[in-house]
Amino acid sequence: MSLYLLCLLLFCVGFYGILRKRNLVKMIIGLGIMEYSMNLFFVLLGYRMQGRSPIEAMDQNVLNMVDPLPQALVLTSIIIGLGVTALVISIAIRIYDKYGTFDITKINKLRG
Repeated sequence: MSLYLLCLLLFCVGFYGILRKRNLVKMIIGLGIMEYSMNLFFVLLGYRMQGRSPIEAMDQNVLNMVDPLPQALVLTSIIIGLGVTALVISIAIRIYDKYGTFDITKINKLRG
């Protein structure tokens, strides 16, 4: 149970980084922290204490087996998160080229 609370704490740290920071780079890092906390949470959902992998248990009847579905979903989530992060970083670079700053309060003031 404490591992789930640590995932929640990690998610809250990332959420704080998105809501309270004014630098775009820090906001992107907060988004990455939130993503990694959710991936960790999904992996923890499929974990079993003293469990065996499904590959090892193919020819046997094993009752305590690790669930492979959350692991597959996390692999998919990592790829999607990588694409989203690359997109957000490219948008941040374009904003920096246009306005010369990563600070969102200064970008809002430059709006004409």
